[in-house]
Amino acid sequence: MSTGLAGRSELDRLLASVLHRGTWLGGSVIALGLALPMAGWSGASSMPVLRVFLMLVVFVRERDFRFSAIAMLVLAIMLLGSVLGVVSSESPGVSSIANRR
Repeated sequence: MSTGLAGRSELDRLLASVLHRGTWLGGSVIALGLALPMAGWSGASSMPVLRVFLMLVVFVRERDFRFSAIAMLVLAIMLLGSVLGVVSSESPGVSSIANRR
């Protein structure tokens, strides 16, 4: 496990670059929202998933398997939440709070 300051600075710059570009991309698509209204929102909401995935790759490359396992667990929880959200919205017997009125 490498914990050098030079590696940490490089990681911080990489994460900052990914988040900065993703934020501009998502904001630009939202601003142009006439053609693709949901693309900007989905792009902006995918940034946390992209960040956790990027951290997983970095931890595996650094052979830090404890944090790799944590990142994989977080990705699994995000995936499970997304799958359950889609399944519950498609189920005819499940009513949402908005539909209870």
